[in-house]
Amino acid sequence: MPAVFYRLVRGIVAFALRLFYRVEVVQHTGDLSGPVMFVGNHPNSLIDPALVFVITNRQVTFLAREPLFRVPVMGWLLRGLKALPVYRKQDHPGLMEKNEGTLDTAASALSSGLAITIFPEGKSHSAPQLSEIKTGCARIALKVAKAGKAMRIIPIGLTYEQKHRFKSRVHIEVGQALLVEAVGTLTPEAEQEWVRSLTDRVGDAMRSVTLNLEDWEDLGLIETADQLFALKNGFREKDNDRLRLFSKGASLLRNEQPDRFDDIKEDILSFRARLEMINAQPGDLQVHYRGQNVAMFVLRNLGAILLGFPLFALGVVLFFAPFMFLRMLAMLAPVSKDRVATLKFVSALLMVPLWWTLLTVAGWYLAGTVGLVVALAGALPLALFTRYFLERRRAAINDAMAFLRMGNRSRLRQHLLFHGERLQEEIQGLVQEIKPRLDDAEGT
Repeated sequence: MPAVFYRLVRGIVAFALRLFYRVEVVQHTGDLSGPVMFVGNHPNSLIDPALVFVITNRQVTFLAREPLFRVPVMGWLLRGLKALPVYRKQDHPGLMEKNEGTLDTAASALSSGLAITIFPEGKSHSAPQLSEIKTGCARIALKVAKAGKAMRIIPIGLTYEQKHRFKSRVHIEVGQALLVEAVGTLTPEAEQEWVRSLTDRVGDAMRSVTLNLEDWEDLGLIETADQLFALKNGFREKDNDRLRLFSKGASLLRNEQPDRFDDIKEDILSFRARLEMINAQPGDLQVHYRGQNVAMFVLRNLGAILLGFPLFALGVVLFFAPFMFLRMLAMLAPVSKDRVATLKFVSALLMVPLWWTLLTVAGWYLAGTVGLVVALAGALPLALFTRYFLERRRAAINDAMAFLRMGNRSRLRQHLLFHGERLQEEIQGLVQEIKPRLDDAEGT
């Protein structure tokens, strides 16, 4: 029965997450079987562990802070998923000894071939870089190793484009596994060194799958710089390893030459802002626009708006009440920034079935069996379309305007093209200057 409950919850949550976000997964390891500990960064509260449902079908045991087990519904769900409570000092200063039992249970699960998920930072946060890595994951691994079992630790990097926004992008990177071999008897001092060494390895592995920015604004900076660099050199436009190098280079330049960093940052972000005003990407500037293509693009976008508007209007009428309730809840609820997306997601997960049922009953009452079937089959797609249309309508208009401007105002395009080419030369010079130092640092 617990396995059935887990599969049901996993299926619902994974499906809902793919509706809420545009999820993209990059896996550097294909084998997720056997005793495995998933370790990830933690910028988005309960959404982070839920995303593990997306990357693997196997049952995973979660470690969660103990106060969550006392939250109505959430506590019932965590107990149903066989999650393990973690007692933090700030929550339970007198109950820290209970953590040893939690670690023993987690180690026992791994020794029997199961999988667990842990977030070694020990807390959810909204900072753009990893916090200090705690020793809990290494202590669990030591218990497994001392029991004569081998296991693997698999790092997961979570990067959110706009974590509070519907249909924003979330990038999940599953890194190479760290193999933890069985060990014999160790002295207390050797155990401490073993735990410290593995904690450092886990930290390095997590940094290898996260961007670890110093400022959230740096994401737009390094993405634009990387796009321009890739265009100039004919590289693949998107490469996560290259983005991490740009992040490290930006940090180095900021620390050593802050004035120079501020100048190039302002220049790149200004260029990015101008592109966003016309809804274009750096690569778009090199495209030759023909009048026929412009006309077809504009007609396609305007047609989508005109034909979709009646459905959108119907959706607004039918879903105005739950939409406004969820919006007001997110605005008024006293939660930290890292928990806003969780609040929205969980509230929607509870609200949608209730409202769907209400609409289905109303359809049956007003139009009998036909109304019931139409409401049952059409309510959820209409709700998703309404939300998507709301998010997309401005972008669609901007798309049309962008092609009109780029097609008819050659001076604007030439100005942006000149600006982009100048930035490419400057970025190329910075890469040639800084990359050898980053390579040296990697080698030491």
